[in-house]
Amino acid sequence: MEPVSELEPLISSFDLAAGYLDWARFGPLSPAVRAELHADAELLGTGRAAGTEMVAARVEEARELVAQLLGLPTDEVVLQPSTTHGLAQAMFGLEGTVIVPARDFPSVRVTAHRAADARGVLTVREIDPADGIVTAEAVADALDDSVTAVALSLVDFRTGALADLAALRDAVGDRLLIIDAIQAFGVVDPDWTLADVITGNGYKWLRAGRGTGFARFSPAARARIAPVLSGISGMVGDASVLGIPSARDGAAAYSVAPSDPLAAARLATSVREILDAGVADVAAEVRARAADVIALADRYDIPVITPRDAHAGIIALAPRDPSALAAALANHGVTVTARGTTVRVSAHVGTGADTLHLLGDAFADAATSGRVVAAEYGRDSVEADLPAIITIDLPDDDPAQLADAVFEEVAHAEIEEPEVAHAEFAESEVAHAELDEAEVEHAVIDEADEHDRAGDERRDEIVITVVDES
Repeated sequence: MEPVSELEPLISSFDLAAGYLDWARFGPLSPAVRAELHADAELLGTGRAAGTEMVAARVEEARELVAQLLGLPTDEVVLQPSTTHGLAQAMFGLEGTVIVPARDFPSVRVTAHRAADARGVLTVREIDPADGIVTAEAVADALDDSVTAVALSLVDFRTGALADLAALRDAVGDRLLIIDAIQAFGVVDPDWTLADVITGNGYKWLRAGRGTGFARFSPAARARIAPVLSGISGMVGDASVLGIPSARDGAAAYSVAPSDPLAAARLATSVREILDAGVADVAAEVRARAADVIALADRYDIPVITPRDAHAGIIALAPRDPSALAAALANHGVTVTARGTTVRVSAHVGTGADTLHLLGDAFADAATSGRVVAAEYGRDSVEADLPAIITIDLPDDDPAQLADAVFEEVAHAEIEEPEVAHAEFAESEVAHAELDEAEVEHAVIDEADEHDRAGDERRDEIVITVVDES
């Protein structure tokens, strides 16, 4: 009996229907998270102090588990309602100049600008490197003595590019490095100690649902970021304290109100699943499933934007016909995110062969959309812009054999599949022939012409033309 991989329990917990490839947008809740949520909700419904206290303890448990996954002390971690809340705590307390990517997610760049406008002590400097992919070199080129911090997403939500955290740390030096980790936490295994501020959420890759945010503030960050948004849960003392209390020690200072214990329970449960499986193994498996997506895209000649040597689970595609690909994916029950001219596919450890098969079928359909194979009786001339022309001898005796002759020649012609993929004939004798519906996309024989031709008037060949209507 072969040993069971520690990943197997995590992989087997992906119980949703085949076709889901949108983890970068939302992660459907895991069975363990759903069970924990229901159990804790029941405890809160009893009205008993013991039940309420038991659920309240989930907040500290979640902090400890997040800190464990990050490899950091618990007092540097504070729960937040969302990634953006954590970023707001950092940006609104920052002074000097912060560098942000011009094409990063709004949580990074918009929050920085809002903080700059609100307090007047922060300046935002945007950088826009090639393809919007941030490198250490691009950051280094923008640095000067006024820069106090650099903020960016570790995994870019548009391209799926995974930034080099170690190289960024070297480039930034002793300035603060602020990382939005929502597309990386739990599925990437970097040295998190290299970042001064880390914000994330469990509602995507951790399958924990919304409200499961967190933030890490290093000692250096706490020394330079004022807890200006600190509320009742971030102050020393309780509600009976008058005046303006001091902020609490550690990351707890960067908190507005008490954390939702049900959200904390969901986060704790999901982080424990990742820890049990091993984050390094999870990260490797996610990269492997993303590589499967890239391989399928390559097979069907769909351009890939994502750097092949630096990615996590997001693969961004730039199809020649985005609407055709989006339609094909929807028709095959594949859930992705389509924005403008790109299609974002995001795979997880539980992305199985059935989902990849659906994805491949959708890619194949999209590759043939707008293609027409027209079978017409011999023409004196053919438009020069037609991609392919095949001349086929007509069968002498049985008109019904015409279809077989056409498809046999097309199947062996030098027309790269899947440009030729479906068969449909006009109503005529050939319509009753056995056709292979996997060889030709749309073959039309002009019925009137066919019936008018007889004897010497019948030509000895037909022309198959592949017409690109895209």
